[in-house]
Amino acid sequence: MTTTGTTPPPTAVPGEVKARRAMPRGGRAGAPGAGQGQATPIVRIVLLVICFLWLVPTIGIIVTSFRTPDAALNSGWWSVITSPLDFTQWTVANYKEAWSAGLGNSFINSFAVTLPATVIPIMIAGRDTLFVLIVGLLVVPNQVALVPLLRLYTDTGLTGQFAAVYLAHIGFGMPLAIYILRNYMSTLPKAVIESAKIDGASHFKTFWRLIVPMSVPALASFAIFQFLWVWNDLLIALLFLGPGEKEVVTVTVAGLVGQQNQGWQLLTAGAIISMVVPVGVFIALQRFFVRGLTAGSVKG
Repeated sequence: MTTTGTTPPPTAVPGEVKARRAMPRGGRAGAPGAGQGQATPIVRIVLLVICFLWLVPTIGIIVTSFRTPDAALNSGWWSVITSPLDFTQWTVANYKEAWSAGLGNSFINSFAVTLPATVIPIMIAGRDTLFVLIVGLLVVPNQVALVPLLRLYTDTGLTGQFAAVYLAHIGFGMPLAIYILRNYMSTLPKAVIESAKIDGASHFKTFWRLIVPMSVPALASFAIFQFLWVWNDLLIALLFLGPGEKEVVTVTVAGLVGQQNQGWQLLTAGAIISMVVPVGVFIALQRFFVRGLTAGSVKG
């Protein structure tokens, strides 16, 4: 009778390295392979076309801002494509003339309006009792309040003052500020707040030492929106402040075009100058932008 014995496991030879089977490039099982999640050529082409169409007006503004008055009036900006080296049509005097037309003083006035309209809503937003009014206030057009505000400012003597403009923007920007900040703050870990209470920190100290530093993305997101809206506003500034010594940048730029539609090269140069500040603000805070807007939108 024959018996079958079990085969002993192979013993490793000293110094021998056991070869392992190479893992596929896709990584773990179920992980997306190479190419997944990438845009198709058609999507890329469509996005490039959209970006180009979006940039065309900006390119036209930049080109026109460097053209002489005769060239800007007698031909379109796209005509420079045929003769870009014709230096008789180029000039930098438009920027100097636009700045001397009052943009320097207008910059200071715009900061006097924009900074309070951006900072004050951040300081008083986030209250639970105010959140109930958000839905109703967000659907009300701002233009509905212009006539009542004008009457109120006339009765109180605020017409023509900086406060008339930034108070209006504070009221218009408050719903969005409360919505963004409250949604973001509701996602913050409660354990941190409870630990601060156990350590004896007051509500004020907990808010300024913990909540505010952790809410920087949401604060930056709202600051970008509000700063851009107030800085680029023309209607409210023109209605409540008007032209004159206290006019803001947008009013000054709009006045660079004469009654006979001449001076487009000055208008474009002034527009480029006025864009320097908001573009700088966006570049400085853009890393917080998406994170601050998406936080609190999905819970689970």
